[in-house]
Amino acid sequence: MNNAIAVTGMGMITAIGDDVAQNYHSLLRKQHGIKPLQHIAGKHQACTLVGEVPWTNQELVEKLGITVPKYSSRTSLLAAIAAKEALTQAAITDLGNIPVIMGTSVAGMDIFEQYFPHLNGDRTLIQRRDVGDSASVLSKLLGGNGFATAISTACSSAANAISFGARLLLSGRTERVLVGGSDALSRFTINGFDSLMLLSDKPNRPFDRNRNGLNLGEGAGFLVLESAKALEKIPKPILGYLTGFANANDAFHQTATSDSGEGAYLAMKEALTISRLAPDAIDYINAHGTATENNDRTEAMAIQRIFGDNVPSFSSTKAYTGHTLGASAGIEAIYALLAIQHQLAFANLRFETAMEQPALQPVTDHRSSSIKHVLSNSFGFGGNCSTLIFSDAESLY
Repeated sequence: MNNAIAVTGMGMITAIGDDVAQNYHSLLRKQHGIKPLQHIAGKHQACTLVGEVPWTNQELVEKLGITVPKYSSRTSLLAAIAAKEALTQAAITDLGNIPVIMGTSVAGMDIFEQYFPHLNGDRTLIQRRDVGDSASVLSKLLGGNGFATAISTACSSAANAISFGARLLLSGRTERVLVGGSDALSRFTINGFDSLMLLSDKPNRPFDRNRNGLNLGEGAGFLVLESAKALEKIPKPILGYLTGFANANDAFHQTATSDSGEGAYLAMKEALTISRLAPDAIDYINAHGTATENNDRTEAMAIQRIFGDNVPSFSSTKAYTGHTLGASAGIEAIYALLAIQHQLAFANLRFETAMEQPALQPVTDHRSSSIKHVLSNSFGFGGNCSTLIFSDAESLY
């Protein structure tokens, strides 16, 4: 399989765990991380439910165990913890010139907010807000000296970062790449989503008729992708394959998807085409599932349009972690791979009543079944819709 894109490492940190193993066990126990905001003081602190990583920035630095540049953002620290785990699993001890592609939405906004009254033209503080700086800091933290860039397409950022990394491999420009996403909570995002009236004052309920909004979250998820050529030189265990990826845009509205879910439909359709899989080959869908009225309804419509009367098991894991924005696709890519490894479709928490139209019902309890191919959706503001498809290591041969 000369064009095979293998996953050889994965790492993450979220509100439900500091690494992949902790996240899996939290999923298994149906233990969510939606709690009152702790680390950001302000008018929203007492009443806002979020999926917050419980550690302070200093505690994250201690977990990393390496020297960290002054004014490193929380987004970069979360990214470094997840990426370090992925590199370790892939038996890569030195990042070197391996490209780093990072998806993020708010990047270093926490640093910018903290020091804004005292900027006084300090270029370092101003640069920390830039999305590209987050990728650059991540690469340097891990000893990298190669190409590093960031993609910011709101909630589909990490999916597009993973797709970009895949294209680098397929074009022969590199043999391995570090890809994923990271985002930290900030006043900017909390106030922004509050102004859009999208936040729920209760733990979110994806795809439930009585859903009333999302809970924001934070975290990071990274993968090491390698080409067949790289694995011929250095054989190593394969965790799964990235077999399909696509991006589409319905250009309908700044913050809402079109009523028909056209962008979501086009992204899933193209990802299936690239993977050379028929819709009935998909065993599980990790849905975008933000628990907002617009997203869940239009995503369900697009899923039904693709799969007809044979909709596979699906659920939204944002009921566990909250919506981690630009990091979500990196985190949920790992959940997709865990679903394949453990042959388990994860339960959609707090679902009680089906939506009126379309009346699709997600998995409400962990479902054991044969899972070879998982489709993972991530949709961003501005209609930027992306889909990834992961497959087990045996199904390609």
